[in-house]
Amino acid sequence: MSRMTDQTSNITPRTTPRILSIAGTDPTGGAGIHADLKSIAANGGYGMAVVTALVAQNTRGVRSVHTPPVAFLRQQLNAVSDDVTIDAVKIGMLAEIDVIHEVRSWLNAHRPPLVVLDPVMVATSGHRLLEPQAEQALRDLIPLADLVTPNVPELAVLLAEPTAANWAAAIEQGKRLSARTGVTVLVKGGHFDETICPDALVNTHGLLAQSVVEFASPRIATKNTHGTGCSLSSAMATVQARTGDWAASLAEVKDWLQDALTHADDLEVGQGHGPIHHFHRLFAGASAESATPADSVKFSATLWRDVEQIRTQIFDLPFIRDLGTGVLAERDFAYYLAQDALYLATYSRVLARVSEIAPSMHAQRFLADSARRCRDVELELHRNWLGQRDVSSEAGPVTAGYLDHLLGLAEGGNYAVLLAALLPCFWLYADVGERLHTDFLARTETAVHPYAAWLQTYADEEFAAATREVIALTDAAAATASAAQRSAMRQAFATSSRFELDFFDAPRHSVLA
Repeated sequence: MSRMTDQTSNITPRTTPRILSIAGTDPTGGAGIHADLKSIAANGGYGMAVVTALVAQNTRGVRSVHTPPVAFLRQQLNAVSDDVTIDAVKIGMLAEIDVIHEVRSWLNAHRPPLVVLDPVMVATSGHRLLEPQAEQALRDLIPLADLVTPNVPELAVLLAEPTAANWAAAIEQGKRLSARTGVTVLVKGGHFDETICPDALVNTHGLLAQSVVEFASPRIATKNTHGTGCSLSSAMATVQARTGDWAASLAEVKDWLQDALTHADDLEVGQGHGPIHHFHRLFAGASAESATPADSVKFSATLWRDVEQIRTQIFDLPFIRDLGTGVLAERDFAYYLAQDALYLATYSRVLARVSEIAPSMHAQRFLADSARRCRDVELELHRNWLGQRDVSSEAGPVTAGYLDHLLGLAEGGNYAVLLAALLPCFWLYADVGERLHTDFLARTETAVHPYAAWLQTYADEEFAAATREVIALTDAAAATASAAQRSAMRQAFATSSRFELDFFDAPRHSVLA
């Protein structure tokens, strides 16, 4: 079974994906299937586990490993797959060559839609965890996966090369592994002694928007990192089963993992290298005044419900209906686009402002890139269309009010609240673009649709991926915000959404149209 040509096309995103972990145990709960099940639950999945090895270990190290008979492993795998639909599989410690062969046989027989392989081969101490024959069998297993997540020493072992001395060398090794196997490689930079912890998705076969998609976050000063690799790989399997977008998944997982590492010391588990705090966001949300776990983990769902009536009203507007069918009067579209050009010029500056105060390098980079795209791509589209038309450049009352709202929040300097205020311009536009493209443009010849370029701009996957990223950043900000801040975020989001509704309706009421 080769997954190189089409890694994710058979994935149907689910709100609560069913994730199977195939891995070893950790009686102290920090690694292996114990960490996997916590990671899966913390990231919105339903976790299941098949045990490959029983490991006597604690936060100080491994004492003994017992591998159950392979026949019993087969019985476990079949018991799950005979009864439950599996949306994704995470594979961890496989211990012995016979175990690897049995898992390979099961994968070939059942072909799960998504497979993430964490090649447990080299301990943090540098000790080899597999004999050479088993190492080759594990290399041969990689083409059956969609994503492989080696640490830096494991990446070197998989390639039979020396361990990378720096991040650039690790990226090059990731490219070579992807080229040989056809699989997307998650290169992890946590082993390097730097103040920044980089991670990168690498695929040399055109299965990502770019061959290398890099993320970075500040290093957390903690010794409690036990199980980080297990937790990262199982979280990636879970979030990818929800999103279907590797870059968006890694962005979401890194924000969650950053939070879990930041609060790892709160657990006080063991005397060695303790576990990360998988459920910090859940506990923080439950303990905050007027908060529930859903408020912190899925805050964006609350925002979306808050504006359900506004969303319905948007699609009832004559402007939106006529825009979708292509019968919208040109003067109305010209007025809207002229106002939107004025709005985007300021909106891009506010995006740049929120990027400056974002708490992580990843958020800073993404928001700054979004500001540039807003300025260089979307705004240019408006200017090109308006270039030969005589349209007023004066801001209407709705435009002026919307910009005053955003600029006022920008002056306040609260990252979470400002991000929530900016989110509707992504989310509502993505919703409108997708629905118009599906419901209306699909019934119209694109070549003769006068506003096809506008519809395609906001219906394409790049804009949808950017929207998912801003939603994830908003959820991350809400998870650590106070009850008062979350209330302010809801108000900011609702106010911006109301302005979006009025903005779409403004051409109908303007004497300038």
